[in-house]
Order: sequence, then C-alpha cells, then structure tokens
Amino acid sequence: MKISYNWLKQFLKIDWDANKTAELLTDLGLEVEGITPYESVKGGLKGIVVGNVLTCAQHPNADKLKLTTVDIGLPAPLQIVCGAPNIAAGQNVPVATIGTTLYTAEGDAWTIKKGKIRGEESFGMICSEVELGLGESHDGIMVLDEKLKAGTPCAEIFEVENDEVFEIGLTPNRADAMSHFGVARDLKAGFKQKDILKELITPPVSHFNITNRSLKVDVEVKNNTLAPRYSGITISNMVVQPSPTWLKNRLLSIGITPKNNVVDATNYVLHELGQPLHAFDAAKIKDNKIIVQTLPKGTKFTTLDGIERTLSEEDLMICDSEKPLCIAGVFGGENSGVTEFTQSIFLESAYFNPVSVRKTAKRHGLNTDASFRFERGIDIDNVEYSLKRAALLIHEITGGDITSDIVDIYPKKKDDYHVFLTFDKINKLIGQEIPKDTIKSILASLDIKVKNITESGLGLSIPFYRVDVQREVDVIEEILRVFGYNNVEFKEKLNASVATTSKFEDYKIQNIIGNLLAAQGFNEILCNSLTSPAYTELSEDFKSEQNVVMLNPLSTDLSVMRQSMLFSGLEAIAYNSNRKKPNLKFFEFGKTYHQYDSKRIENKHLSLLITGNRLEDSWTNSPKKSDFFYLKAITENALSRLGLNHLNSQPLTLDIYSEGITLKYAKKEIVSLGVIKKSILKAFDIKQEVLYADFNWDNILDAILNTEIVFKEIPKYPEVKRDFALLIDENVSFKQIYDIALETEKKLLTNINLFDVYTGSNLPQGKKSYAVSYTLLDEKGTLTDKKIDKIMNKLQQRYATDLGAELR
Repeated sequence: MKISYNWLKQFLKIDWDANKTAELLTDLGLEVEGITPYESVKGGLKGIVVGNVLTCAQHPNADKLKLTTVDIGLPAPLQIVCGAPNIAAGQNVPVATIGTTLYTAEGDAWTIKKGKIRGEESFGMICSEVELGLGESHDGIMVLDEKLKAGTPCAEIFEVENDEVFEIGLTPNRADAMSHFGVARDLKAGFKQKDILKELITPPVSHFNITNRSLKVDVEVKNNTLAPRYSGITISNMVVQPSPTWLKNRLLSIGITPKNNVVDATNYVLHELGQPLHAFDAAKIKDNKIIVQTLPKGTKFTTLDGIERTLSEEDLMICDSEKPLCIAGVFGGENSGVTEFTQSIFLESAYFNPVSVRKTAKRHGLNTDASFRFERGIDIDNVEYSLKRAALLIHEITGGDITSDIVDIYPKKKDDYHVFLTFDKINKLIGQEIPKDTIKSILASLDIKVKNITESGLGLSIPFYRVDVQREVDVIEEILRVFGYNNVEFKEKLNASVATTSKFEDYKIQNIIGNLLAAQGFNEILCNSLTSPAYTELSEDFKSEQNVVMLNPLSTDLSVMRQSMLFSGLEAIAYNSNRKKPNLKFFEFGKTYHQYDSKRIENKHLSLLITGNRLEDSWTNSPKKSDFFYLKAITENALSRLGLNHLNSQPLTLDIYSEGITLKYAKKEIVSLGVIKKSILKAFDIKQEVLYADFNWDNILDAILNTEIVFKEIPKYPEVKRDFALLIDENVSFKQIYDIALETEKKLLTNINLFDVYTGSNLPQGKKSYAVSYTLLDEKGTLTDKKIDKIMNKLQQRYATDLGAELR
C-alpha cells in the first residue's frame, strides 16, 4: 500500500524526517518496506527560472534562429540562441540555466552547457512545455505571465510536487489502516505514547448544503444482509474535464492514473478515508431508480473492461428498473460509467458484506481497490461522512450542484464490539507490568472506549471498524504495539520448556534424508499443492474424478489439489532448464490428495527428480549422464541410511514411467523409480531424459518403527576377493546371479558386486559377459585357499546348472 507523506501531513502537522516517521510506523505494526521520492515534474524544475526577453534579433548566420538577450535576475543579461518561431522581445519565458538537467519524454537526462550555435555563444536554453515536462505542445517556447519577476524559480509557479511515498506492507487484518486517514490515526496514537500531542485534522463537511432538489433517484435495497448500509446522492450541472493539478499530483504519487475530475474525486476519497465510492451517469439510470439485489444465475453483464461476465445468483448487483449497472463493491458496468458527456451523476457510498464481495471478486477474477477494502471490512459509520466529503469535492472541482437529499438506508445499526480486559492477562502476555494510566491512554488514542472500571480490569467498547479486535488478546496486542515492542524489558532469567521427543519423529527423519541428499548435490524445492486439472489427462495412473477441487480457485491452473508430486516437479525442471540450467537434482517433501466418493485421502511423499549430467562440466571430470542406475543407487543409499536394507525389487507397470522398478520392504511398496515417459515430458517442453523416484513416506515411517539396529564387532580376520567372468544369456539379470550366490553360501559371502558388463563382438549371439566380484570373510579365522576354492566351485556349478553360465 502506498502512502503519500504530503497527503499524510494534511491530517497531522508533522515536521519529522520521512525516515524517522517510517520507523514509528514500523514500530506500530505498519511496516514501511521502502520510501520512494516522487516529483510531479521530473527533476522538479531545478535550475529553471523566469527570464524576461530584452532583445530578439535575427541570428547572423542562420535564417531560422534568433539571437536574444534575457534578464534572469542576474547583474548582466544572458545571450541565448533560440529557434522557436514565437520568441519575441518583452516576453517572460522559462530559462534553463547552465548546469540544469532536463529529461526527455523517455526519462533520459541531459545537461545544459555553454556552447556556440552557428558561431554565436549561448548561455542557456529557453524552453517549451515539452522540454520541461509540463505538457505536450511542440509549437514553441512557453510564454509566461508578464507580471512575473525575472529570476523567479519556475518550481514556485507550476505547483511542482515533491513528495516521499511510503510503501507499507499492510497485513490483511489491518483493514482500518487502508487509507491515509487510517495511517494518520495510528500515527497520532504513536505520537501520544511519545508524549507528542498531535491533533487529527479531518476534512470538514459542516458546510454541506443541498443546492436544490431537482434530481431525485429512488433507492430500494432488496437484500439488507449483503448490503447492510447503502447511501447515495445526486449531483447535476457538472462539467467533466481533467482534474486540477493538486488532485492529479495526489493520485499520481501513489501510482493512480488520473481520468477525469469525477472519477478522480472518488478515487481521492477512497485513498483518503478508506471508503469506496462509485459514480453512475444519472442519464443512464432507467426510471431514476436504483435497486440493490441479486439476479438469476446465468445473467450476462459487461463490465468496464469490456468483458462479458456470467453472473452467479449470489452476486450482489446495483441495478436500475430494467438492467444491472454495477457489481456491488467490485466493478462498474460498461454502460453506466462517467464520460466526458456526463452532466449528472448518482454518487454511491455503501457498506457491503465482506464475505459476499470476496466470493464475487474471486469468482470473476477481479481485484480492485474497492473490493480490496470491502473484502476486509470498512467503517460502516463512515459511509455518510465520506459521501458528503466526496459530494463537496465534486461540487468544488466540477461546478456541479447537489440536487437531492442523501438517501441513507441503514435498517439495523451495527453495534460496537464489547470486551472485558483483565490487568493480570495484560501483564502475563506482555511479560511486564504496564501502568494502568498508560493502558487507558493507549486505548483512548485507539478510539477504544472504557465503559466501566473494576479492580481486575476494564469493560471496553471497540469501534466496529476494528474488525481485527474482537477478543481480549486482540486488545492486548493493540496495547503492546502502541506501547512499543522495543520497550518491553529483557529479563535476566530466561525460562524454557524442553520437550522430549522420539528419535522417530517425522521432521527428524526428514532432516536426516534431506541432509544426505543435499550432500549429494540435490536442491530442495517446495512446490504448490494446487495444480492444474489438465495434468490428470497426461497419464492413465490418475483419474479426474479423484481430484480434490477447490471451491474458490485463484485460477483454472490452480483449481485442484495435486494427485502426484511429479507434475509440480516437472514444472520446476522446465523452468530451470529453460534458463540454461540443464543439470538438475531436486527433492521435495510434500503431500498428495485424492477424492474417493465422499472420502478424501492425503498421503505424504518424498520425490526425487534428476536430469542432465551427474556433475557440472569441469577439467577434473568428464561429463557423465545421470541414468537409472544412478537414481537407484541414491534411492537405496537413502533407504539404507534409515536401516531399510533388505529390499525386494519388482518391475513397474505405472503409466508415467517408460521403464522402472518398485522397491518393497516387508511386502509394503516404499519407492517407485524409473525414467519418465517422453510423452509426459513433451507436455512440459522438456527435451532431455528425466529420472523420478517417488517415496511413500507414510510406509517408510511405519517400516522404520519396526526396524532394529544391529551392532557387531569389527572383523579381526582379513577378507578375500575372487572374481568370475561369466558368459550368460542376454535375458539373465544380475539379481539372479546375486540371489543364487547368497543361497549357495550364506555364512562367508559378505558382498557381491557387478563391476563390468560386456556385449558385442567376440561373443556368441544372444550372449553377454558379466564380471562379478565376491567378498568372503570368516569372522572366526583366516580363510584357506582350499576353503575358498571349494566355495567358488560350488558357485560355478550352480551358475552352470541354473543359468547355463560358462567361465570365460
């Protein structure tokens, strides 16, 4: 939210430096994220002064140039060469002196220097309004009022606004501070806490008068629940034109583009007082009647942006006797707004139900300054005051007449909130005792009234506009932020409770695996659980009827909860690879969501995604592409770190993989891993292979709980290695070789490793060669050659019998 410091000073007479004020605002909970200087004219017309043209003669060396002498208030006049056709002696003109910086329309800076033009010296520049940034006319130099004194700074003539704008990171609960008046109200409380008493100056409306009653618009509110208060008035005989400079400057300083004096006035009051207003062209209101109601589902309505929208039966609309004019509290209609031809308006000021406005705005994908405030709750007691303020402002800048009584439909007055505040609770939550007089002073500065006082506490009445203060703890928070978090004393003694937790806590296991993966070059990602329903069409593994659908989605691309961790991970792969990052290793802990009839299920997962080379290119290593076996090794290493070693692998049939396996532990599937299908990668415009592992984290946690850690002594005797070069059929897998070895020798065989695979020439057709190493260890004594040879012969015979293997 942008807040103009100059505008703020209209409510509080402040002479503080902007940075000092920003510190106080931040201490009050209105965090100032930055301060931006604002100039209504780029450069602020620094160095531009009024010059009186004393003489104007033809340039001796150029037909289209004039040689002038100009008095700018110095002891001697300046000689300036000018090419403007309208330059003449006796004029007052704006002069850019030597060293002055001017700006092009694109914002590029250039500096006025002493120079020679066609042989004649020139000591400045006589400027046009385009060159000064004051207009768009290229016809010639500006001619100023002849009464102006030579040497007068032009910044004083053209109402140049120099301002500082606070960028406040407003939290959603602070609806009361969504205006300059609201911020000033908080500042006043902060000043009072510092014993600086400031009067809060509110725009006067006591001179509000009705000119005549020539234009009456009847109002009927059919739904008081959605529109608890609705007010309006008519203004006639207006002249719609550009706003005065001061009003334009106020809006431009906070990033709003001026449109015309009527619309600008409503925007001004919106950001001044926090009350949204809307002006309807009265000539377009059929039968001079406004009806506040909902319309049948499917009704078409075209908004100001030219988009035809389909209304819900829950959308509150402002209508005339035959058609809708505006989506209440959100956006106006294309055919009822103010134009340059408008002469009379119906000006609306209302309080709409926050929940209704929020749902309507989300439903139609609209986010306006008005809906932003209505959604969070405005001050219902400010509705009529703001209407008067806006009406007087429009009357002043358009010349229009106020031509009706105020219509104010407010059938059921909203009551203030009532809270009983105990002194003990204040001291307990804040951590120190705050004097009771200080508490009362802070509450008074926040417009919180003390209705009754007892020894134990205070009975309070909290204004309705403080929608975030409805409980005792909310009031204590208000007291603390005004008292100052920095003023709470530190205790010499610090008390803390240390919780005892199991070593199998989920977050601890996550940290173990997260650290392990990070050490292997993985980066953790955190993806949105909301995703696109279109992703379920990419694979037969997912069903659209199992999507958990959002009731009020932010967009169609974020309208369902994800059924798989894969697609959000592929979005991250695509984003990075498109930015010249082809070698990626990601992991993510997250949840998946499924809808089964009336039951919803969520499961926790860990996903790994790998693409590109294992390591970045370097002179110390040659590029090596990540493959399935690399992913499998990382997966098994992670499971081994958790004590899950005896795994059973089976081929995968899931549709997202072109090839892969599933790993089971104690008959439970704990990981599926493999290579993602190219058809799925194509949907994300990914052109390189992606490896994916999906850990069922819930099953892993269950398995860990039932896993015992076994310790044994370090062997005293040496281990022995022997190798086989086996000639086997192409369809024989290493797992078969591995399993046969363990079945043949269960006691002494400690490790089996495949260290070479050969296929190609010099081998019979349909054959391949596996080089396998075997590690043998006897913990009770040194192995003899005789015993080793006996074991290896048994292995050879089993391989020959079961697999038809031969030694090469």
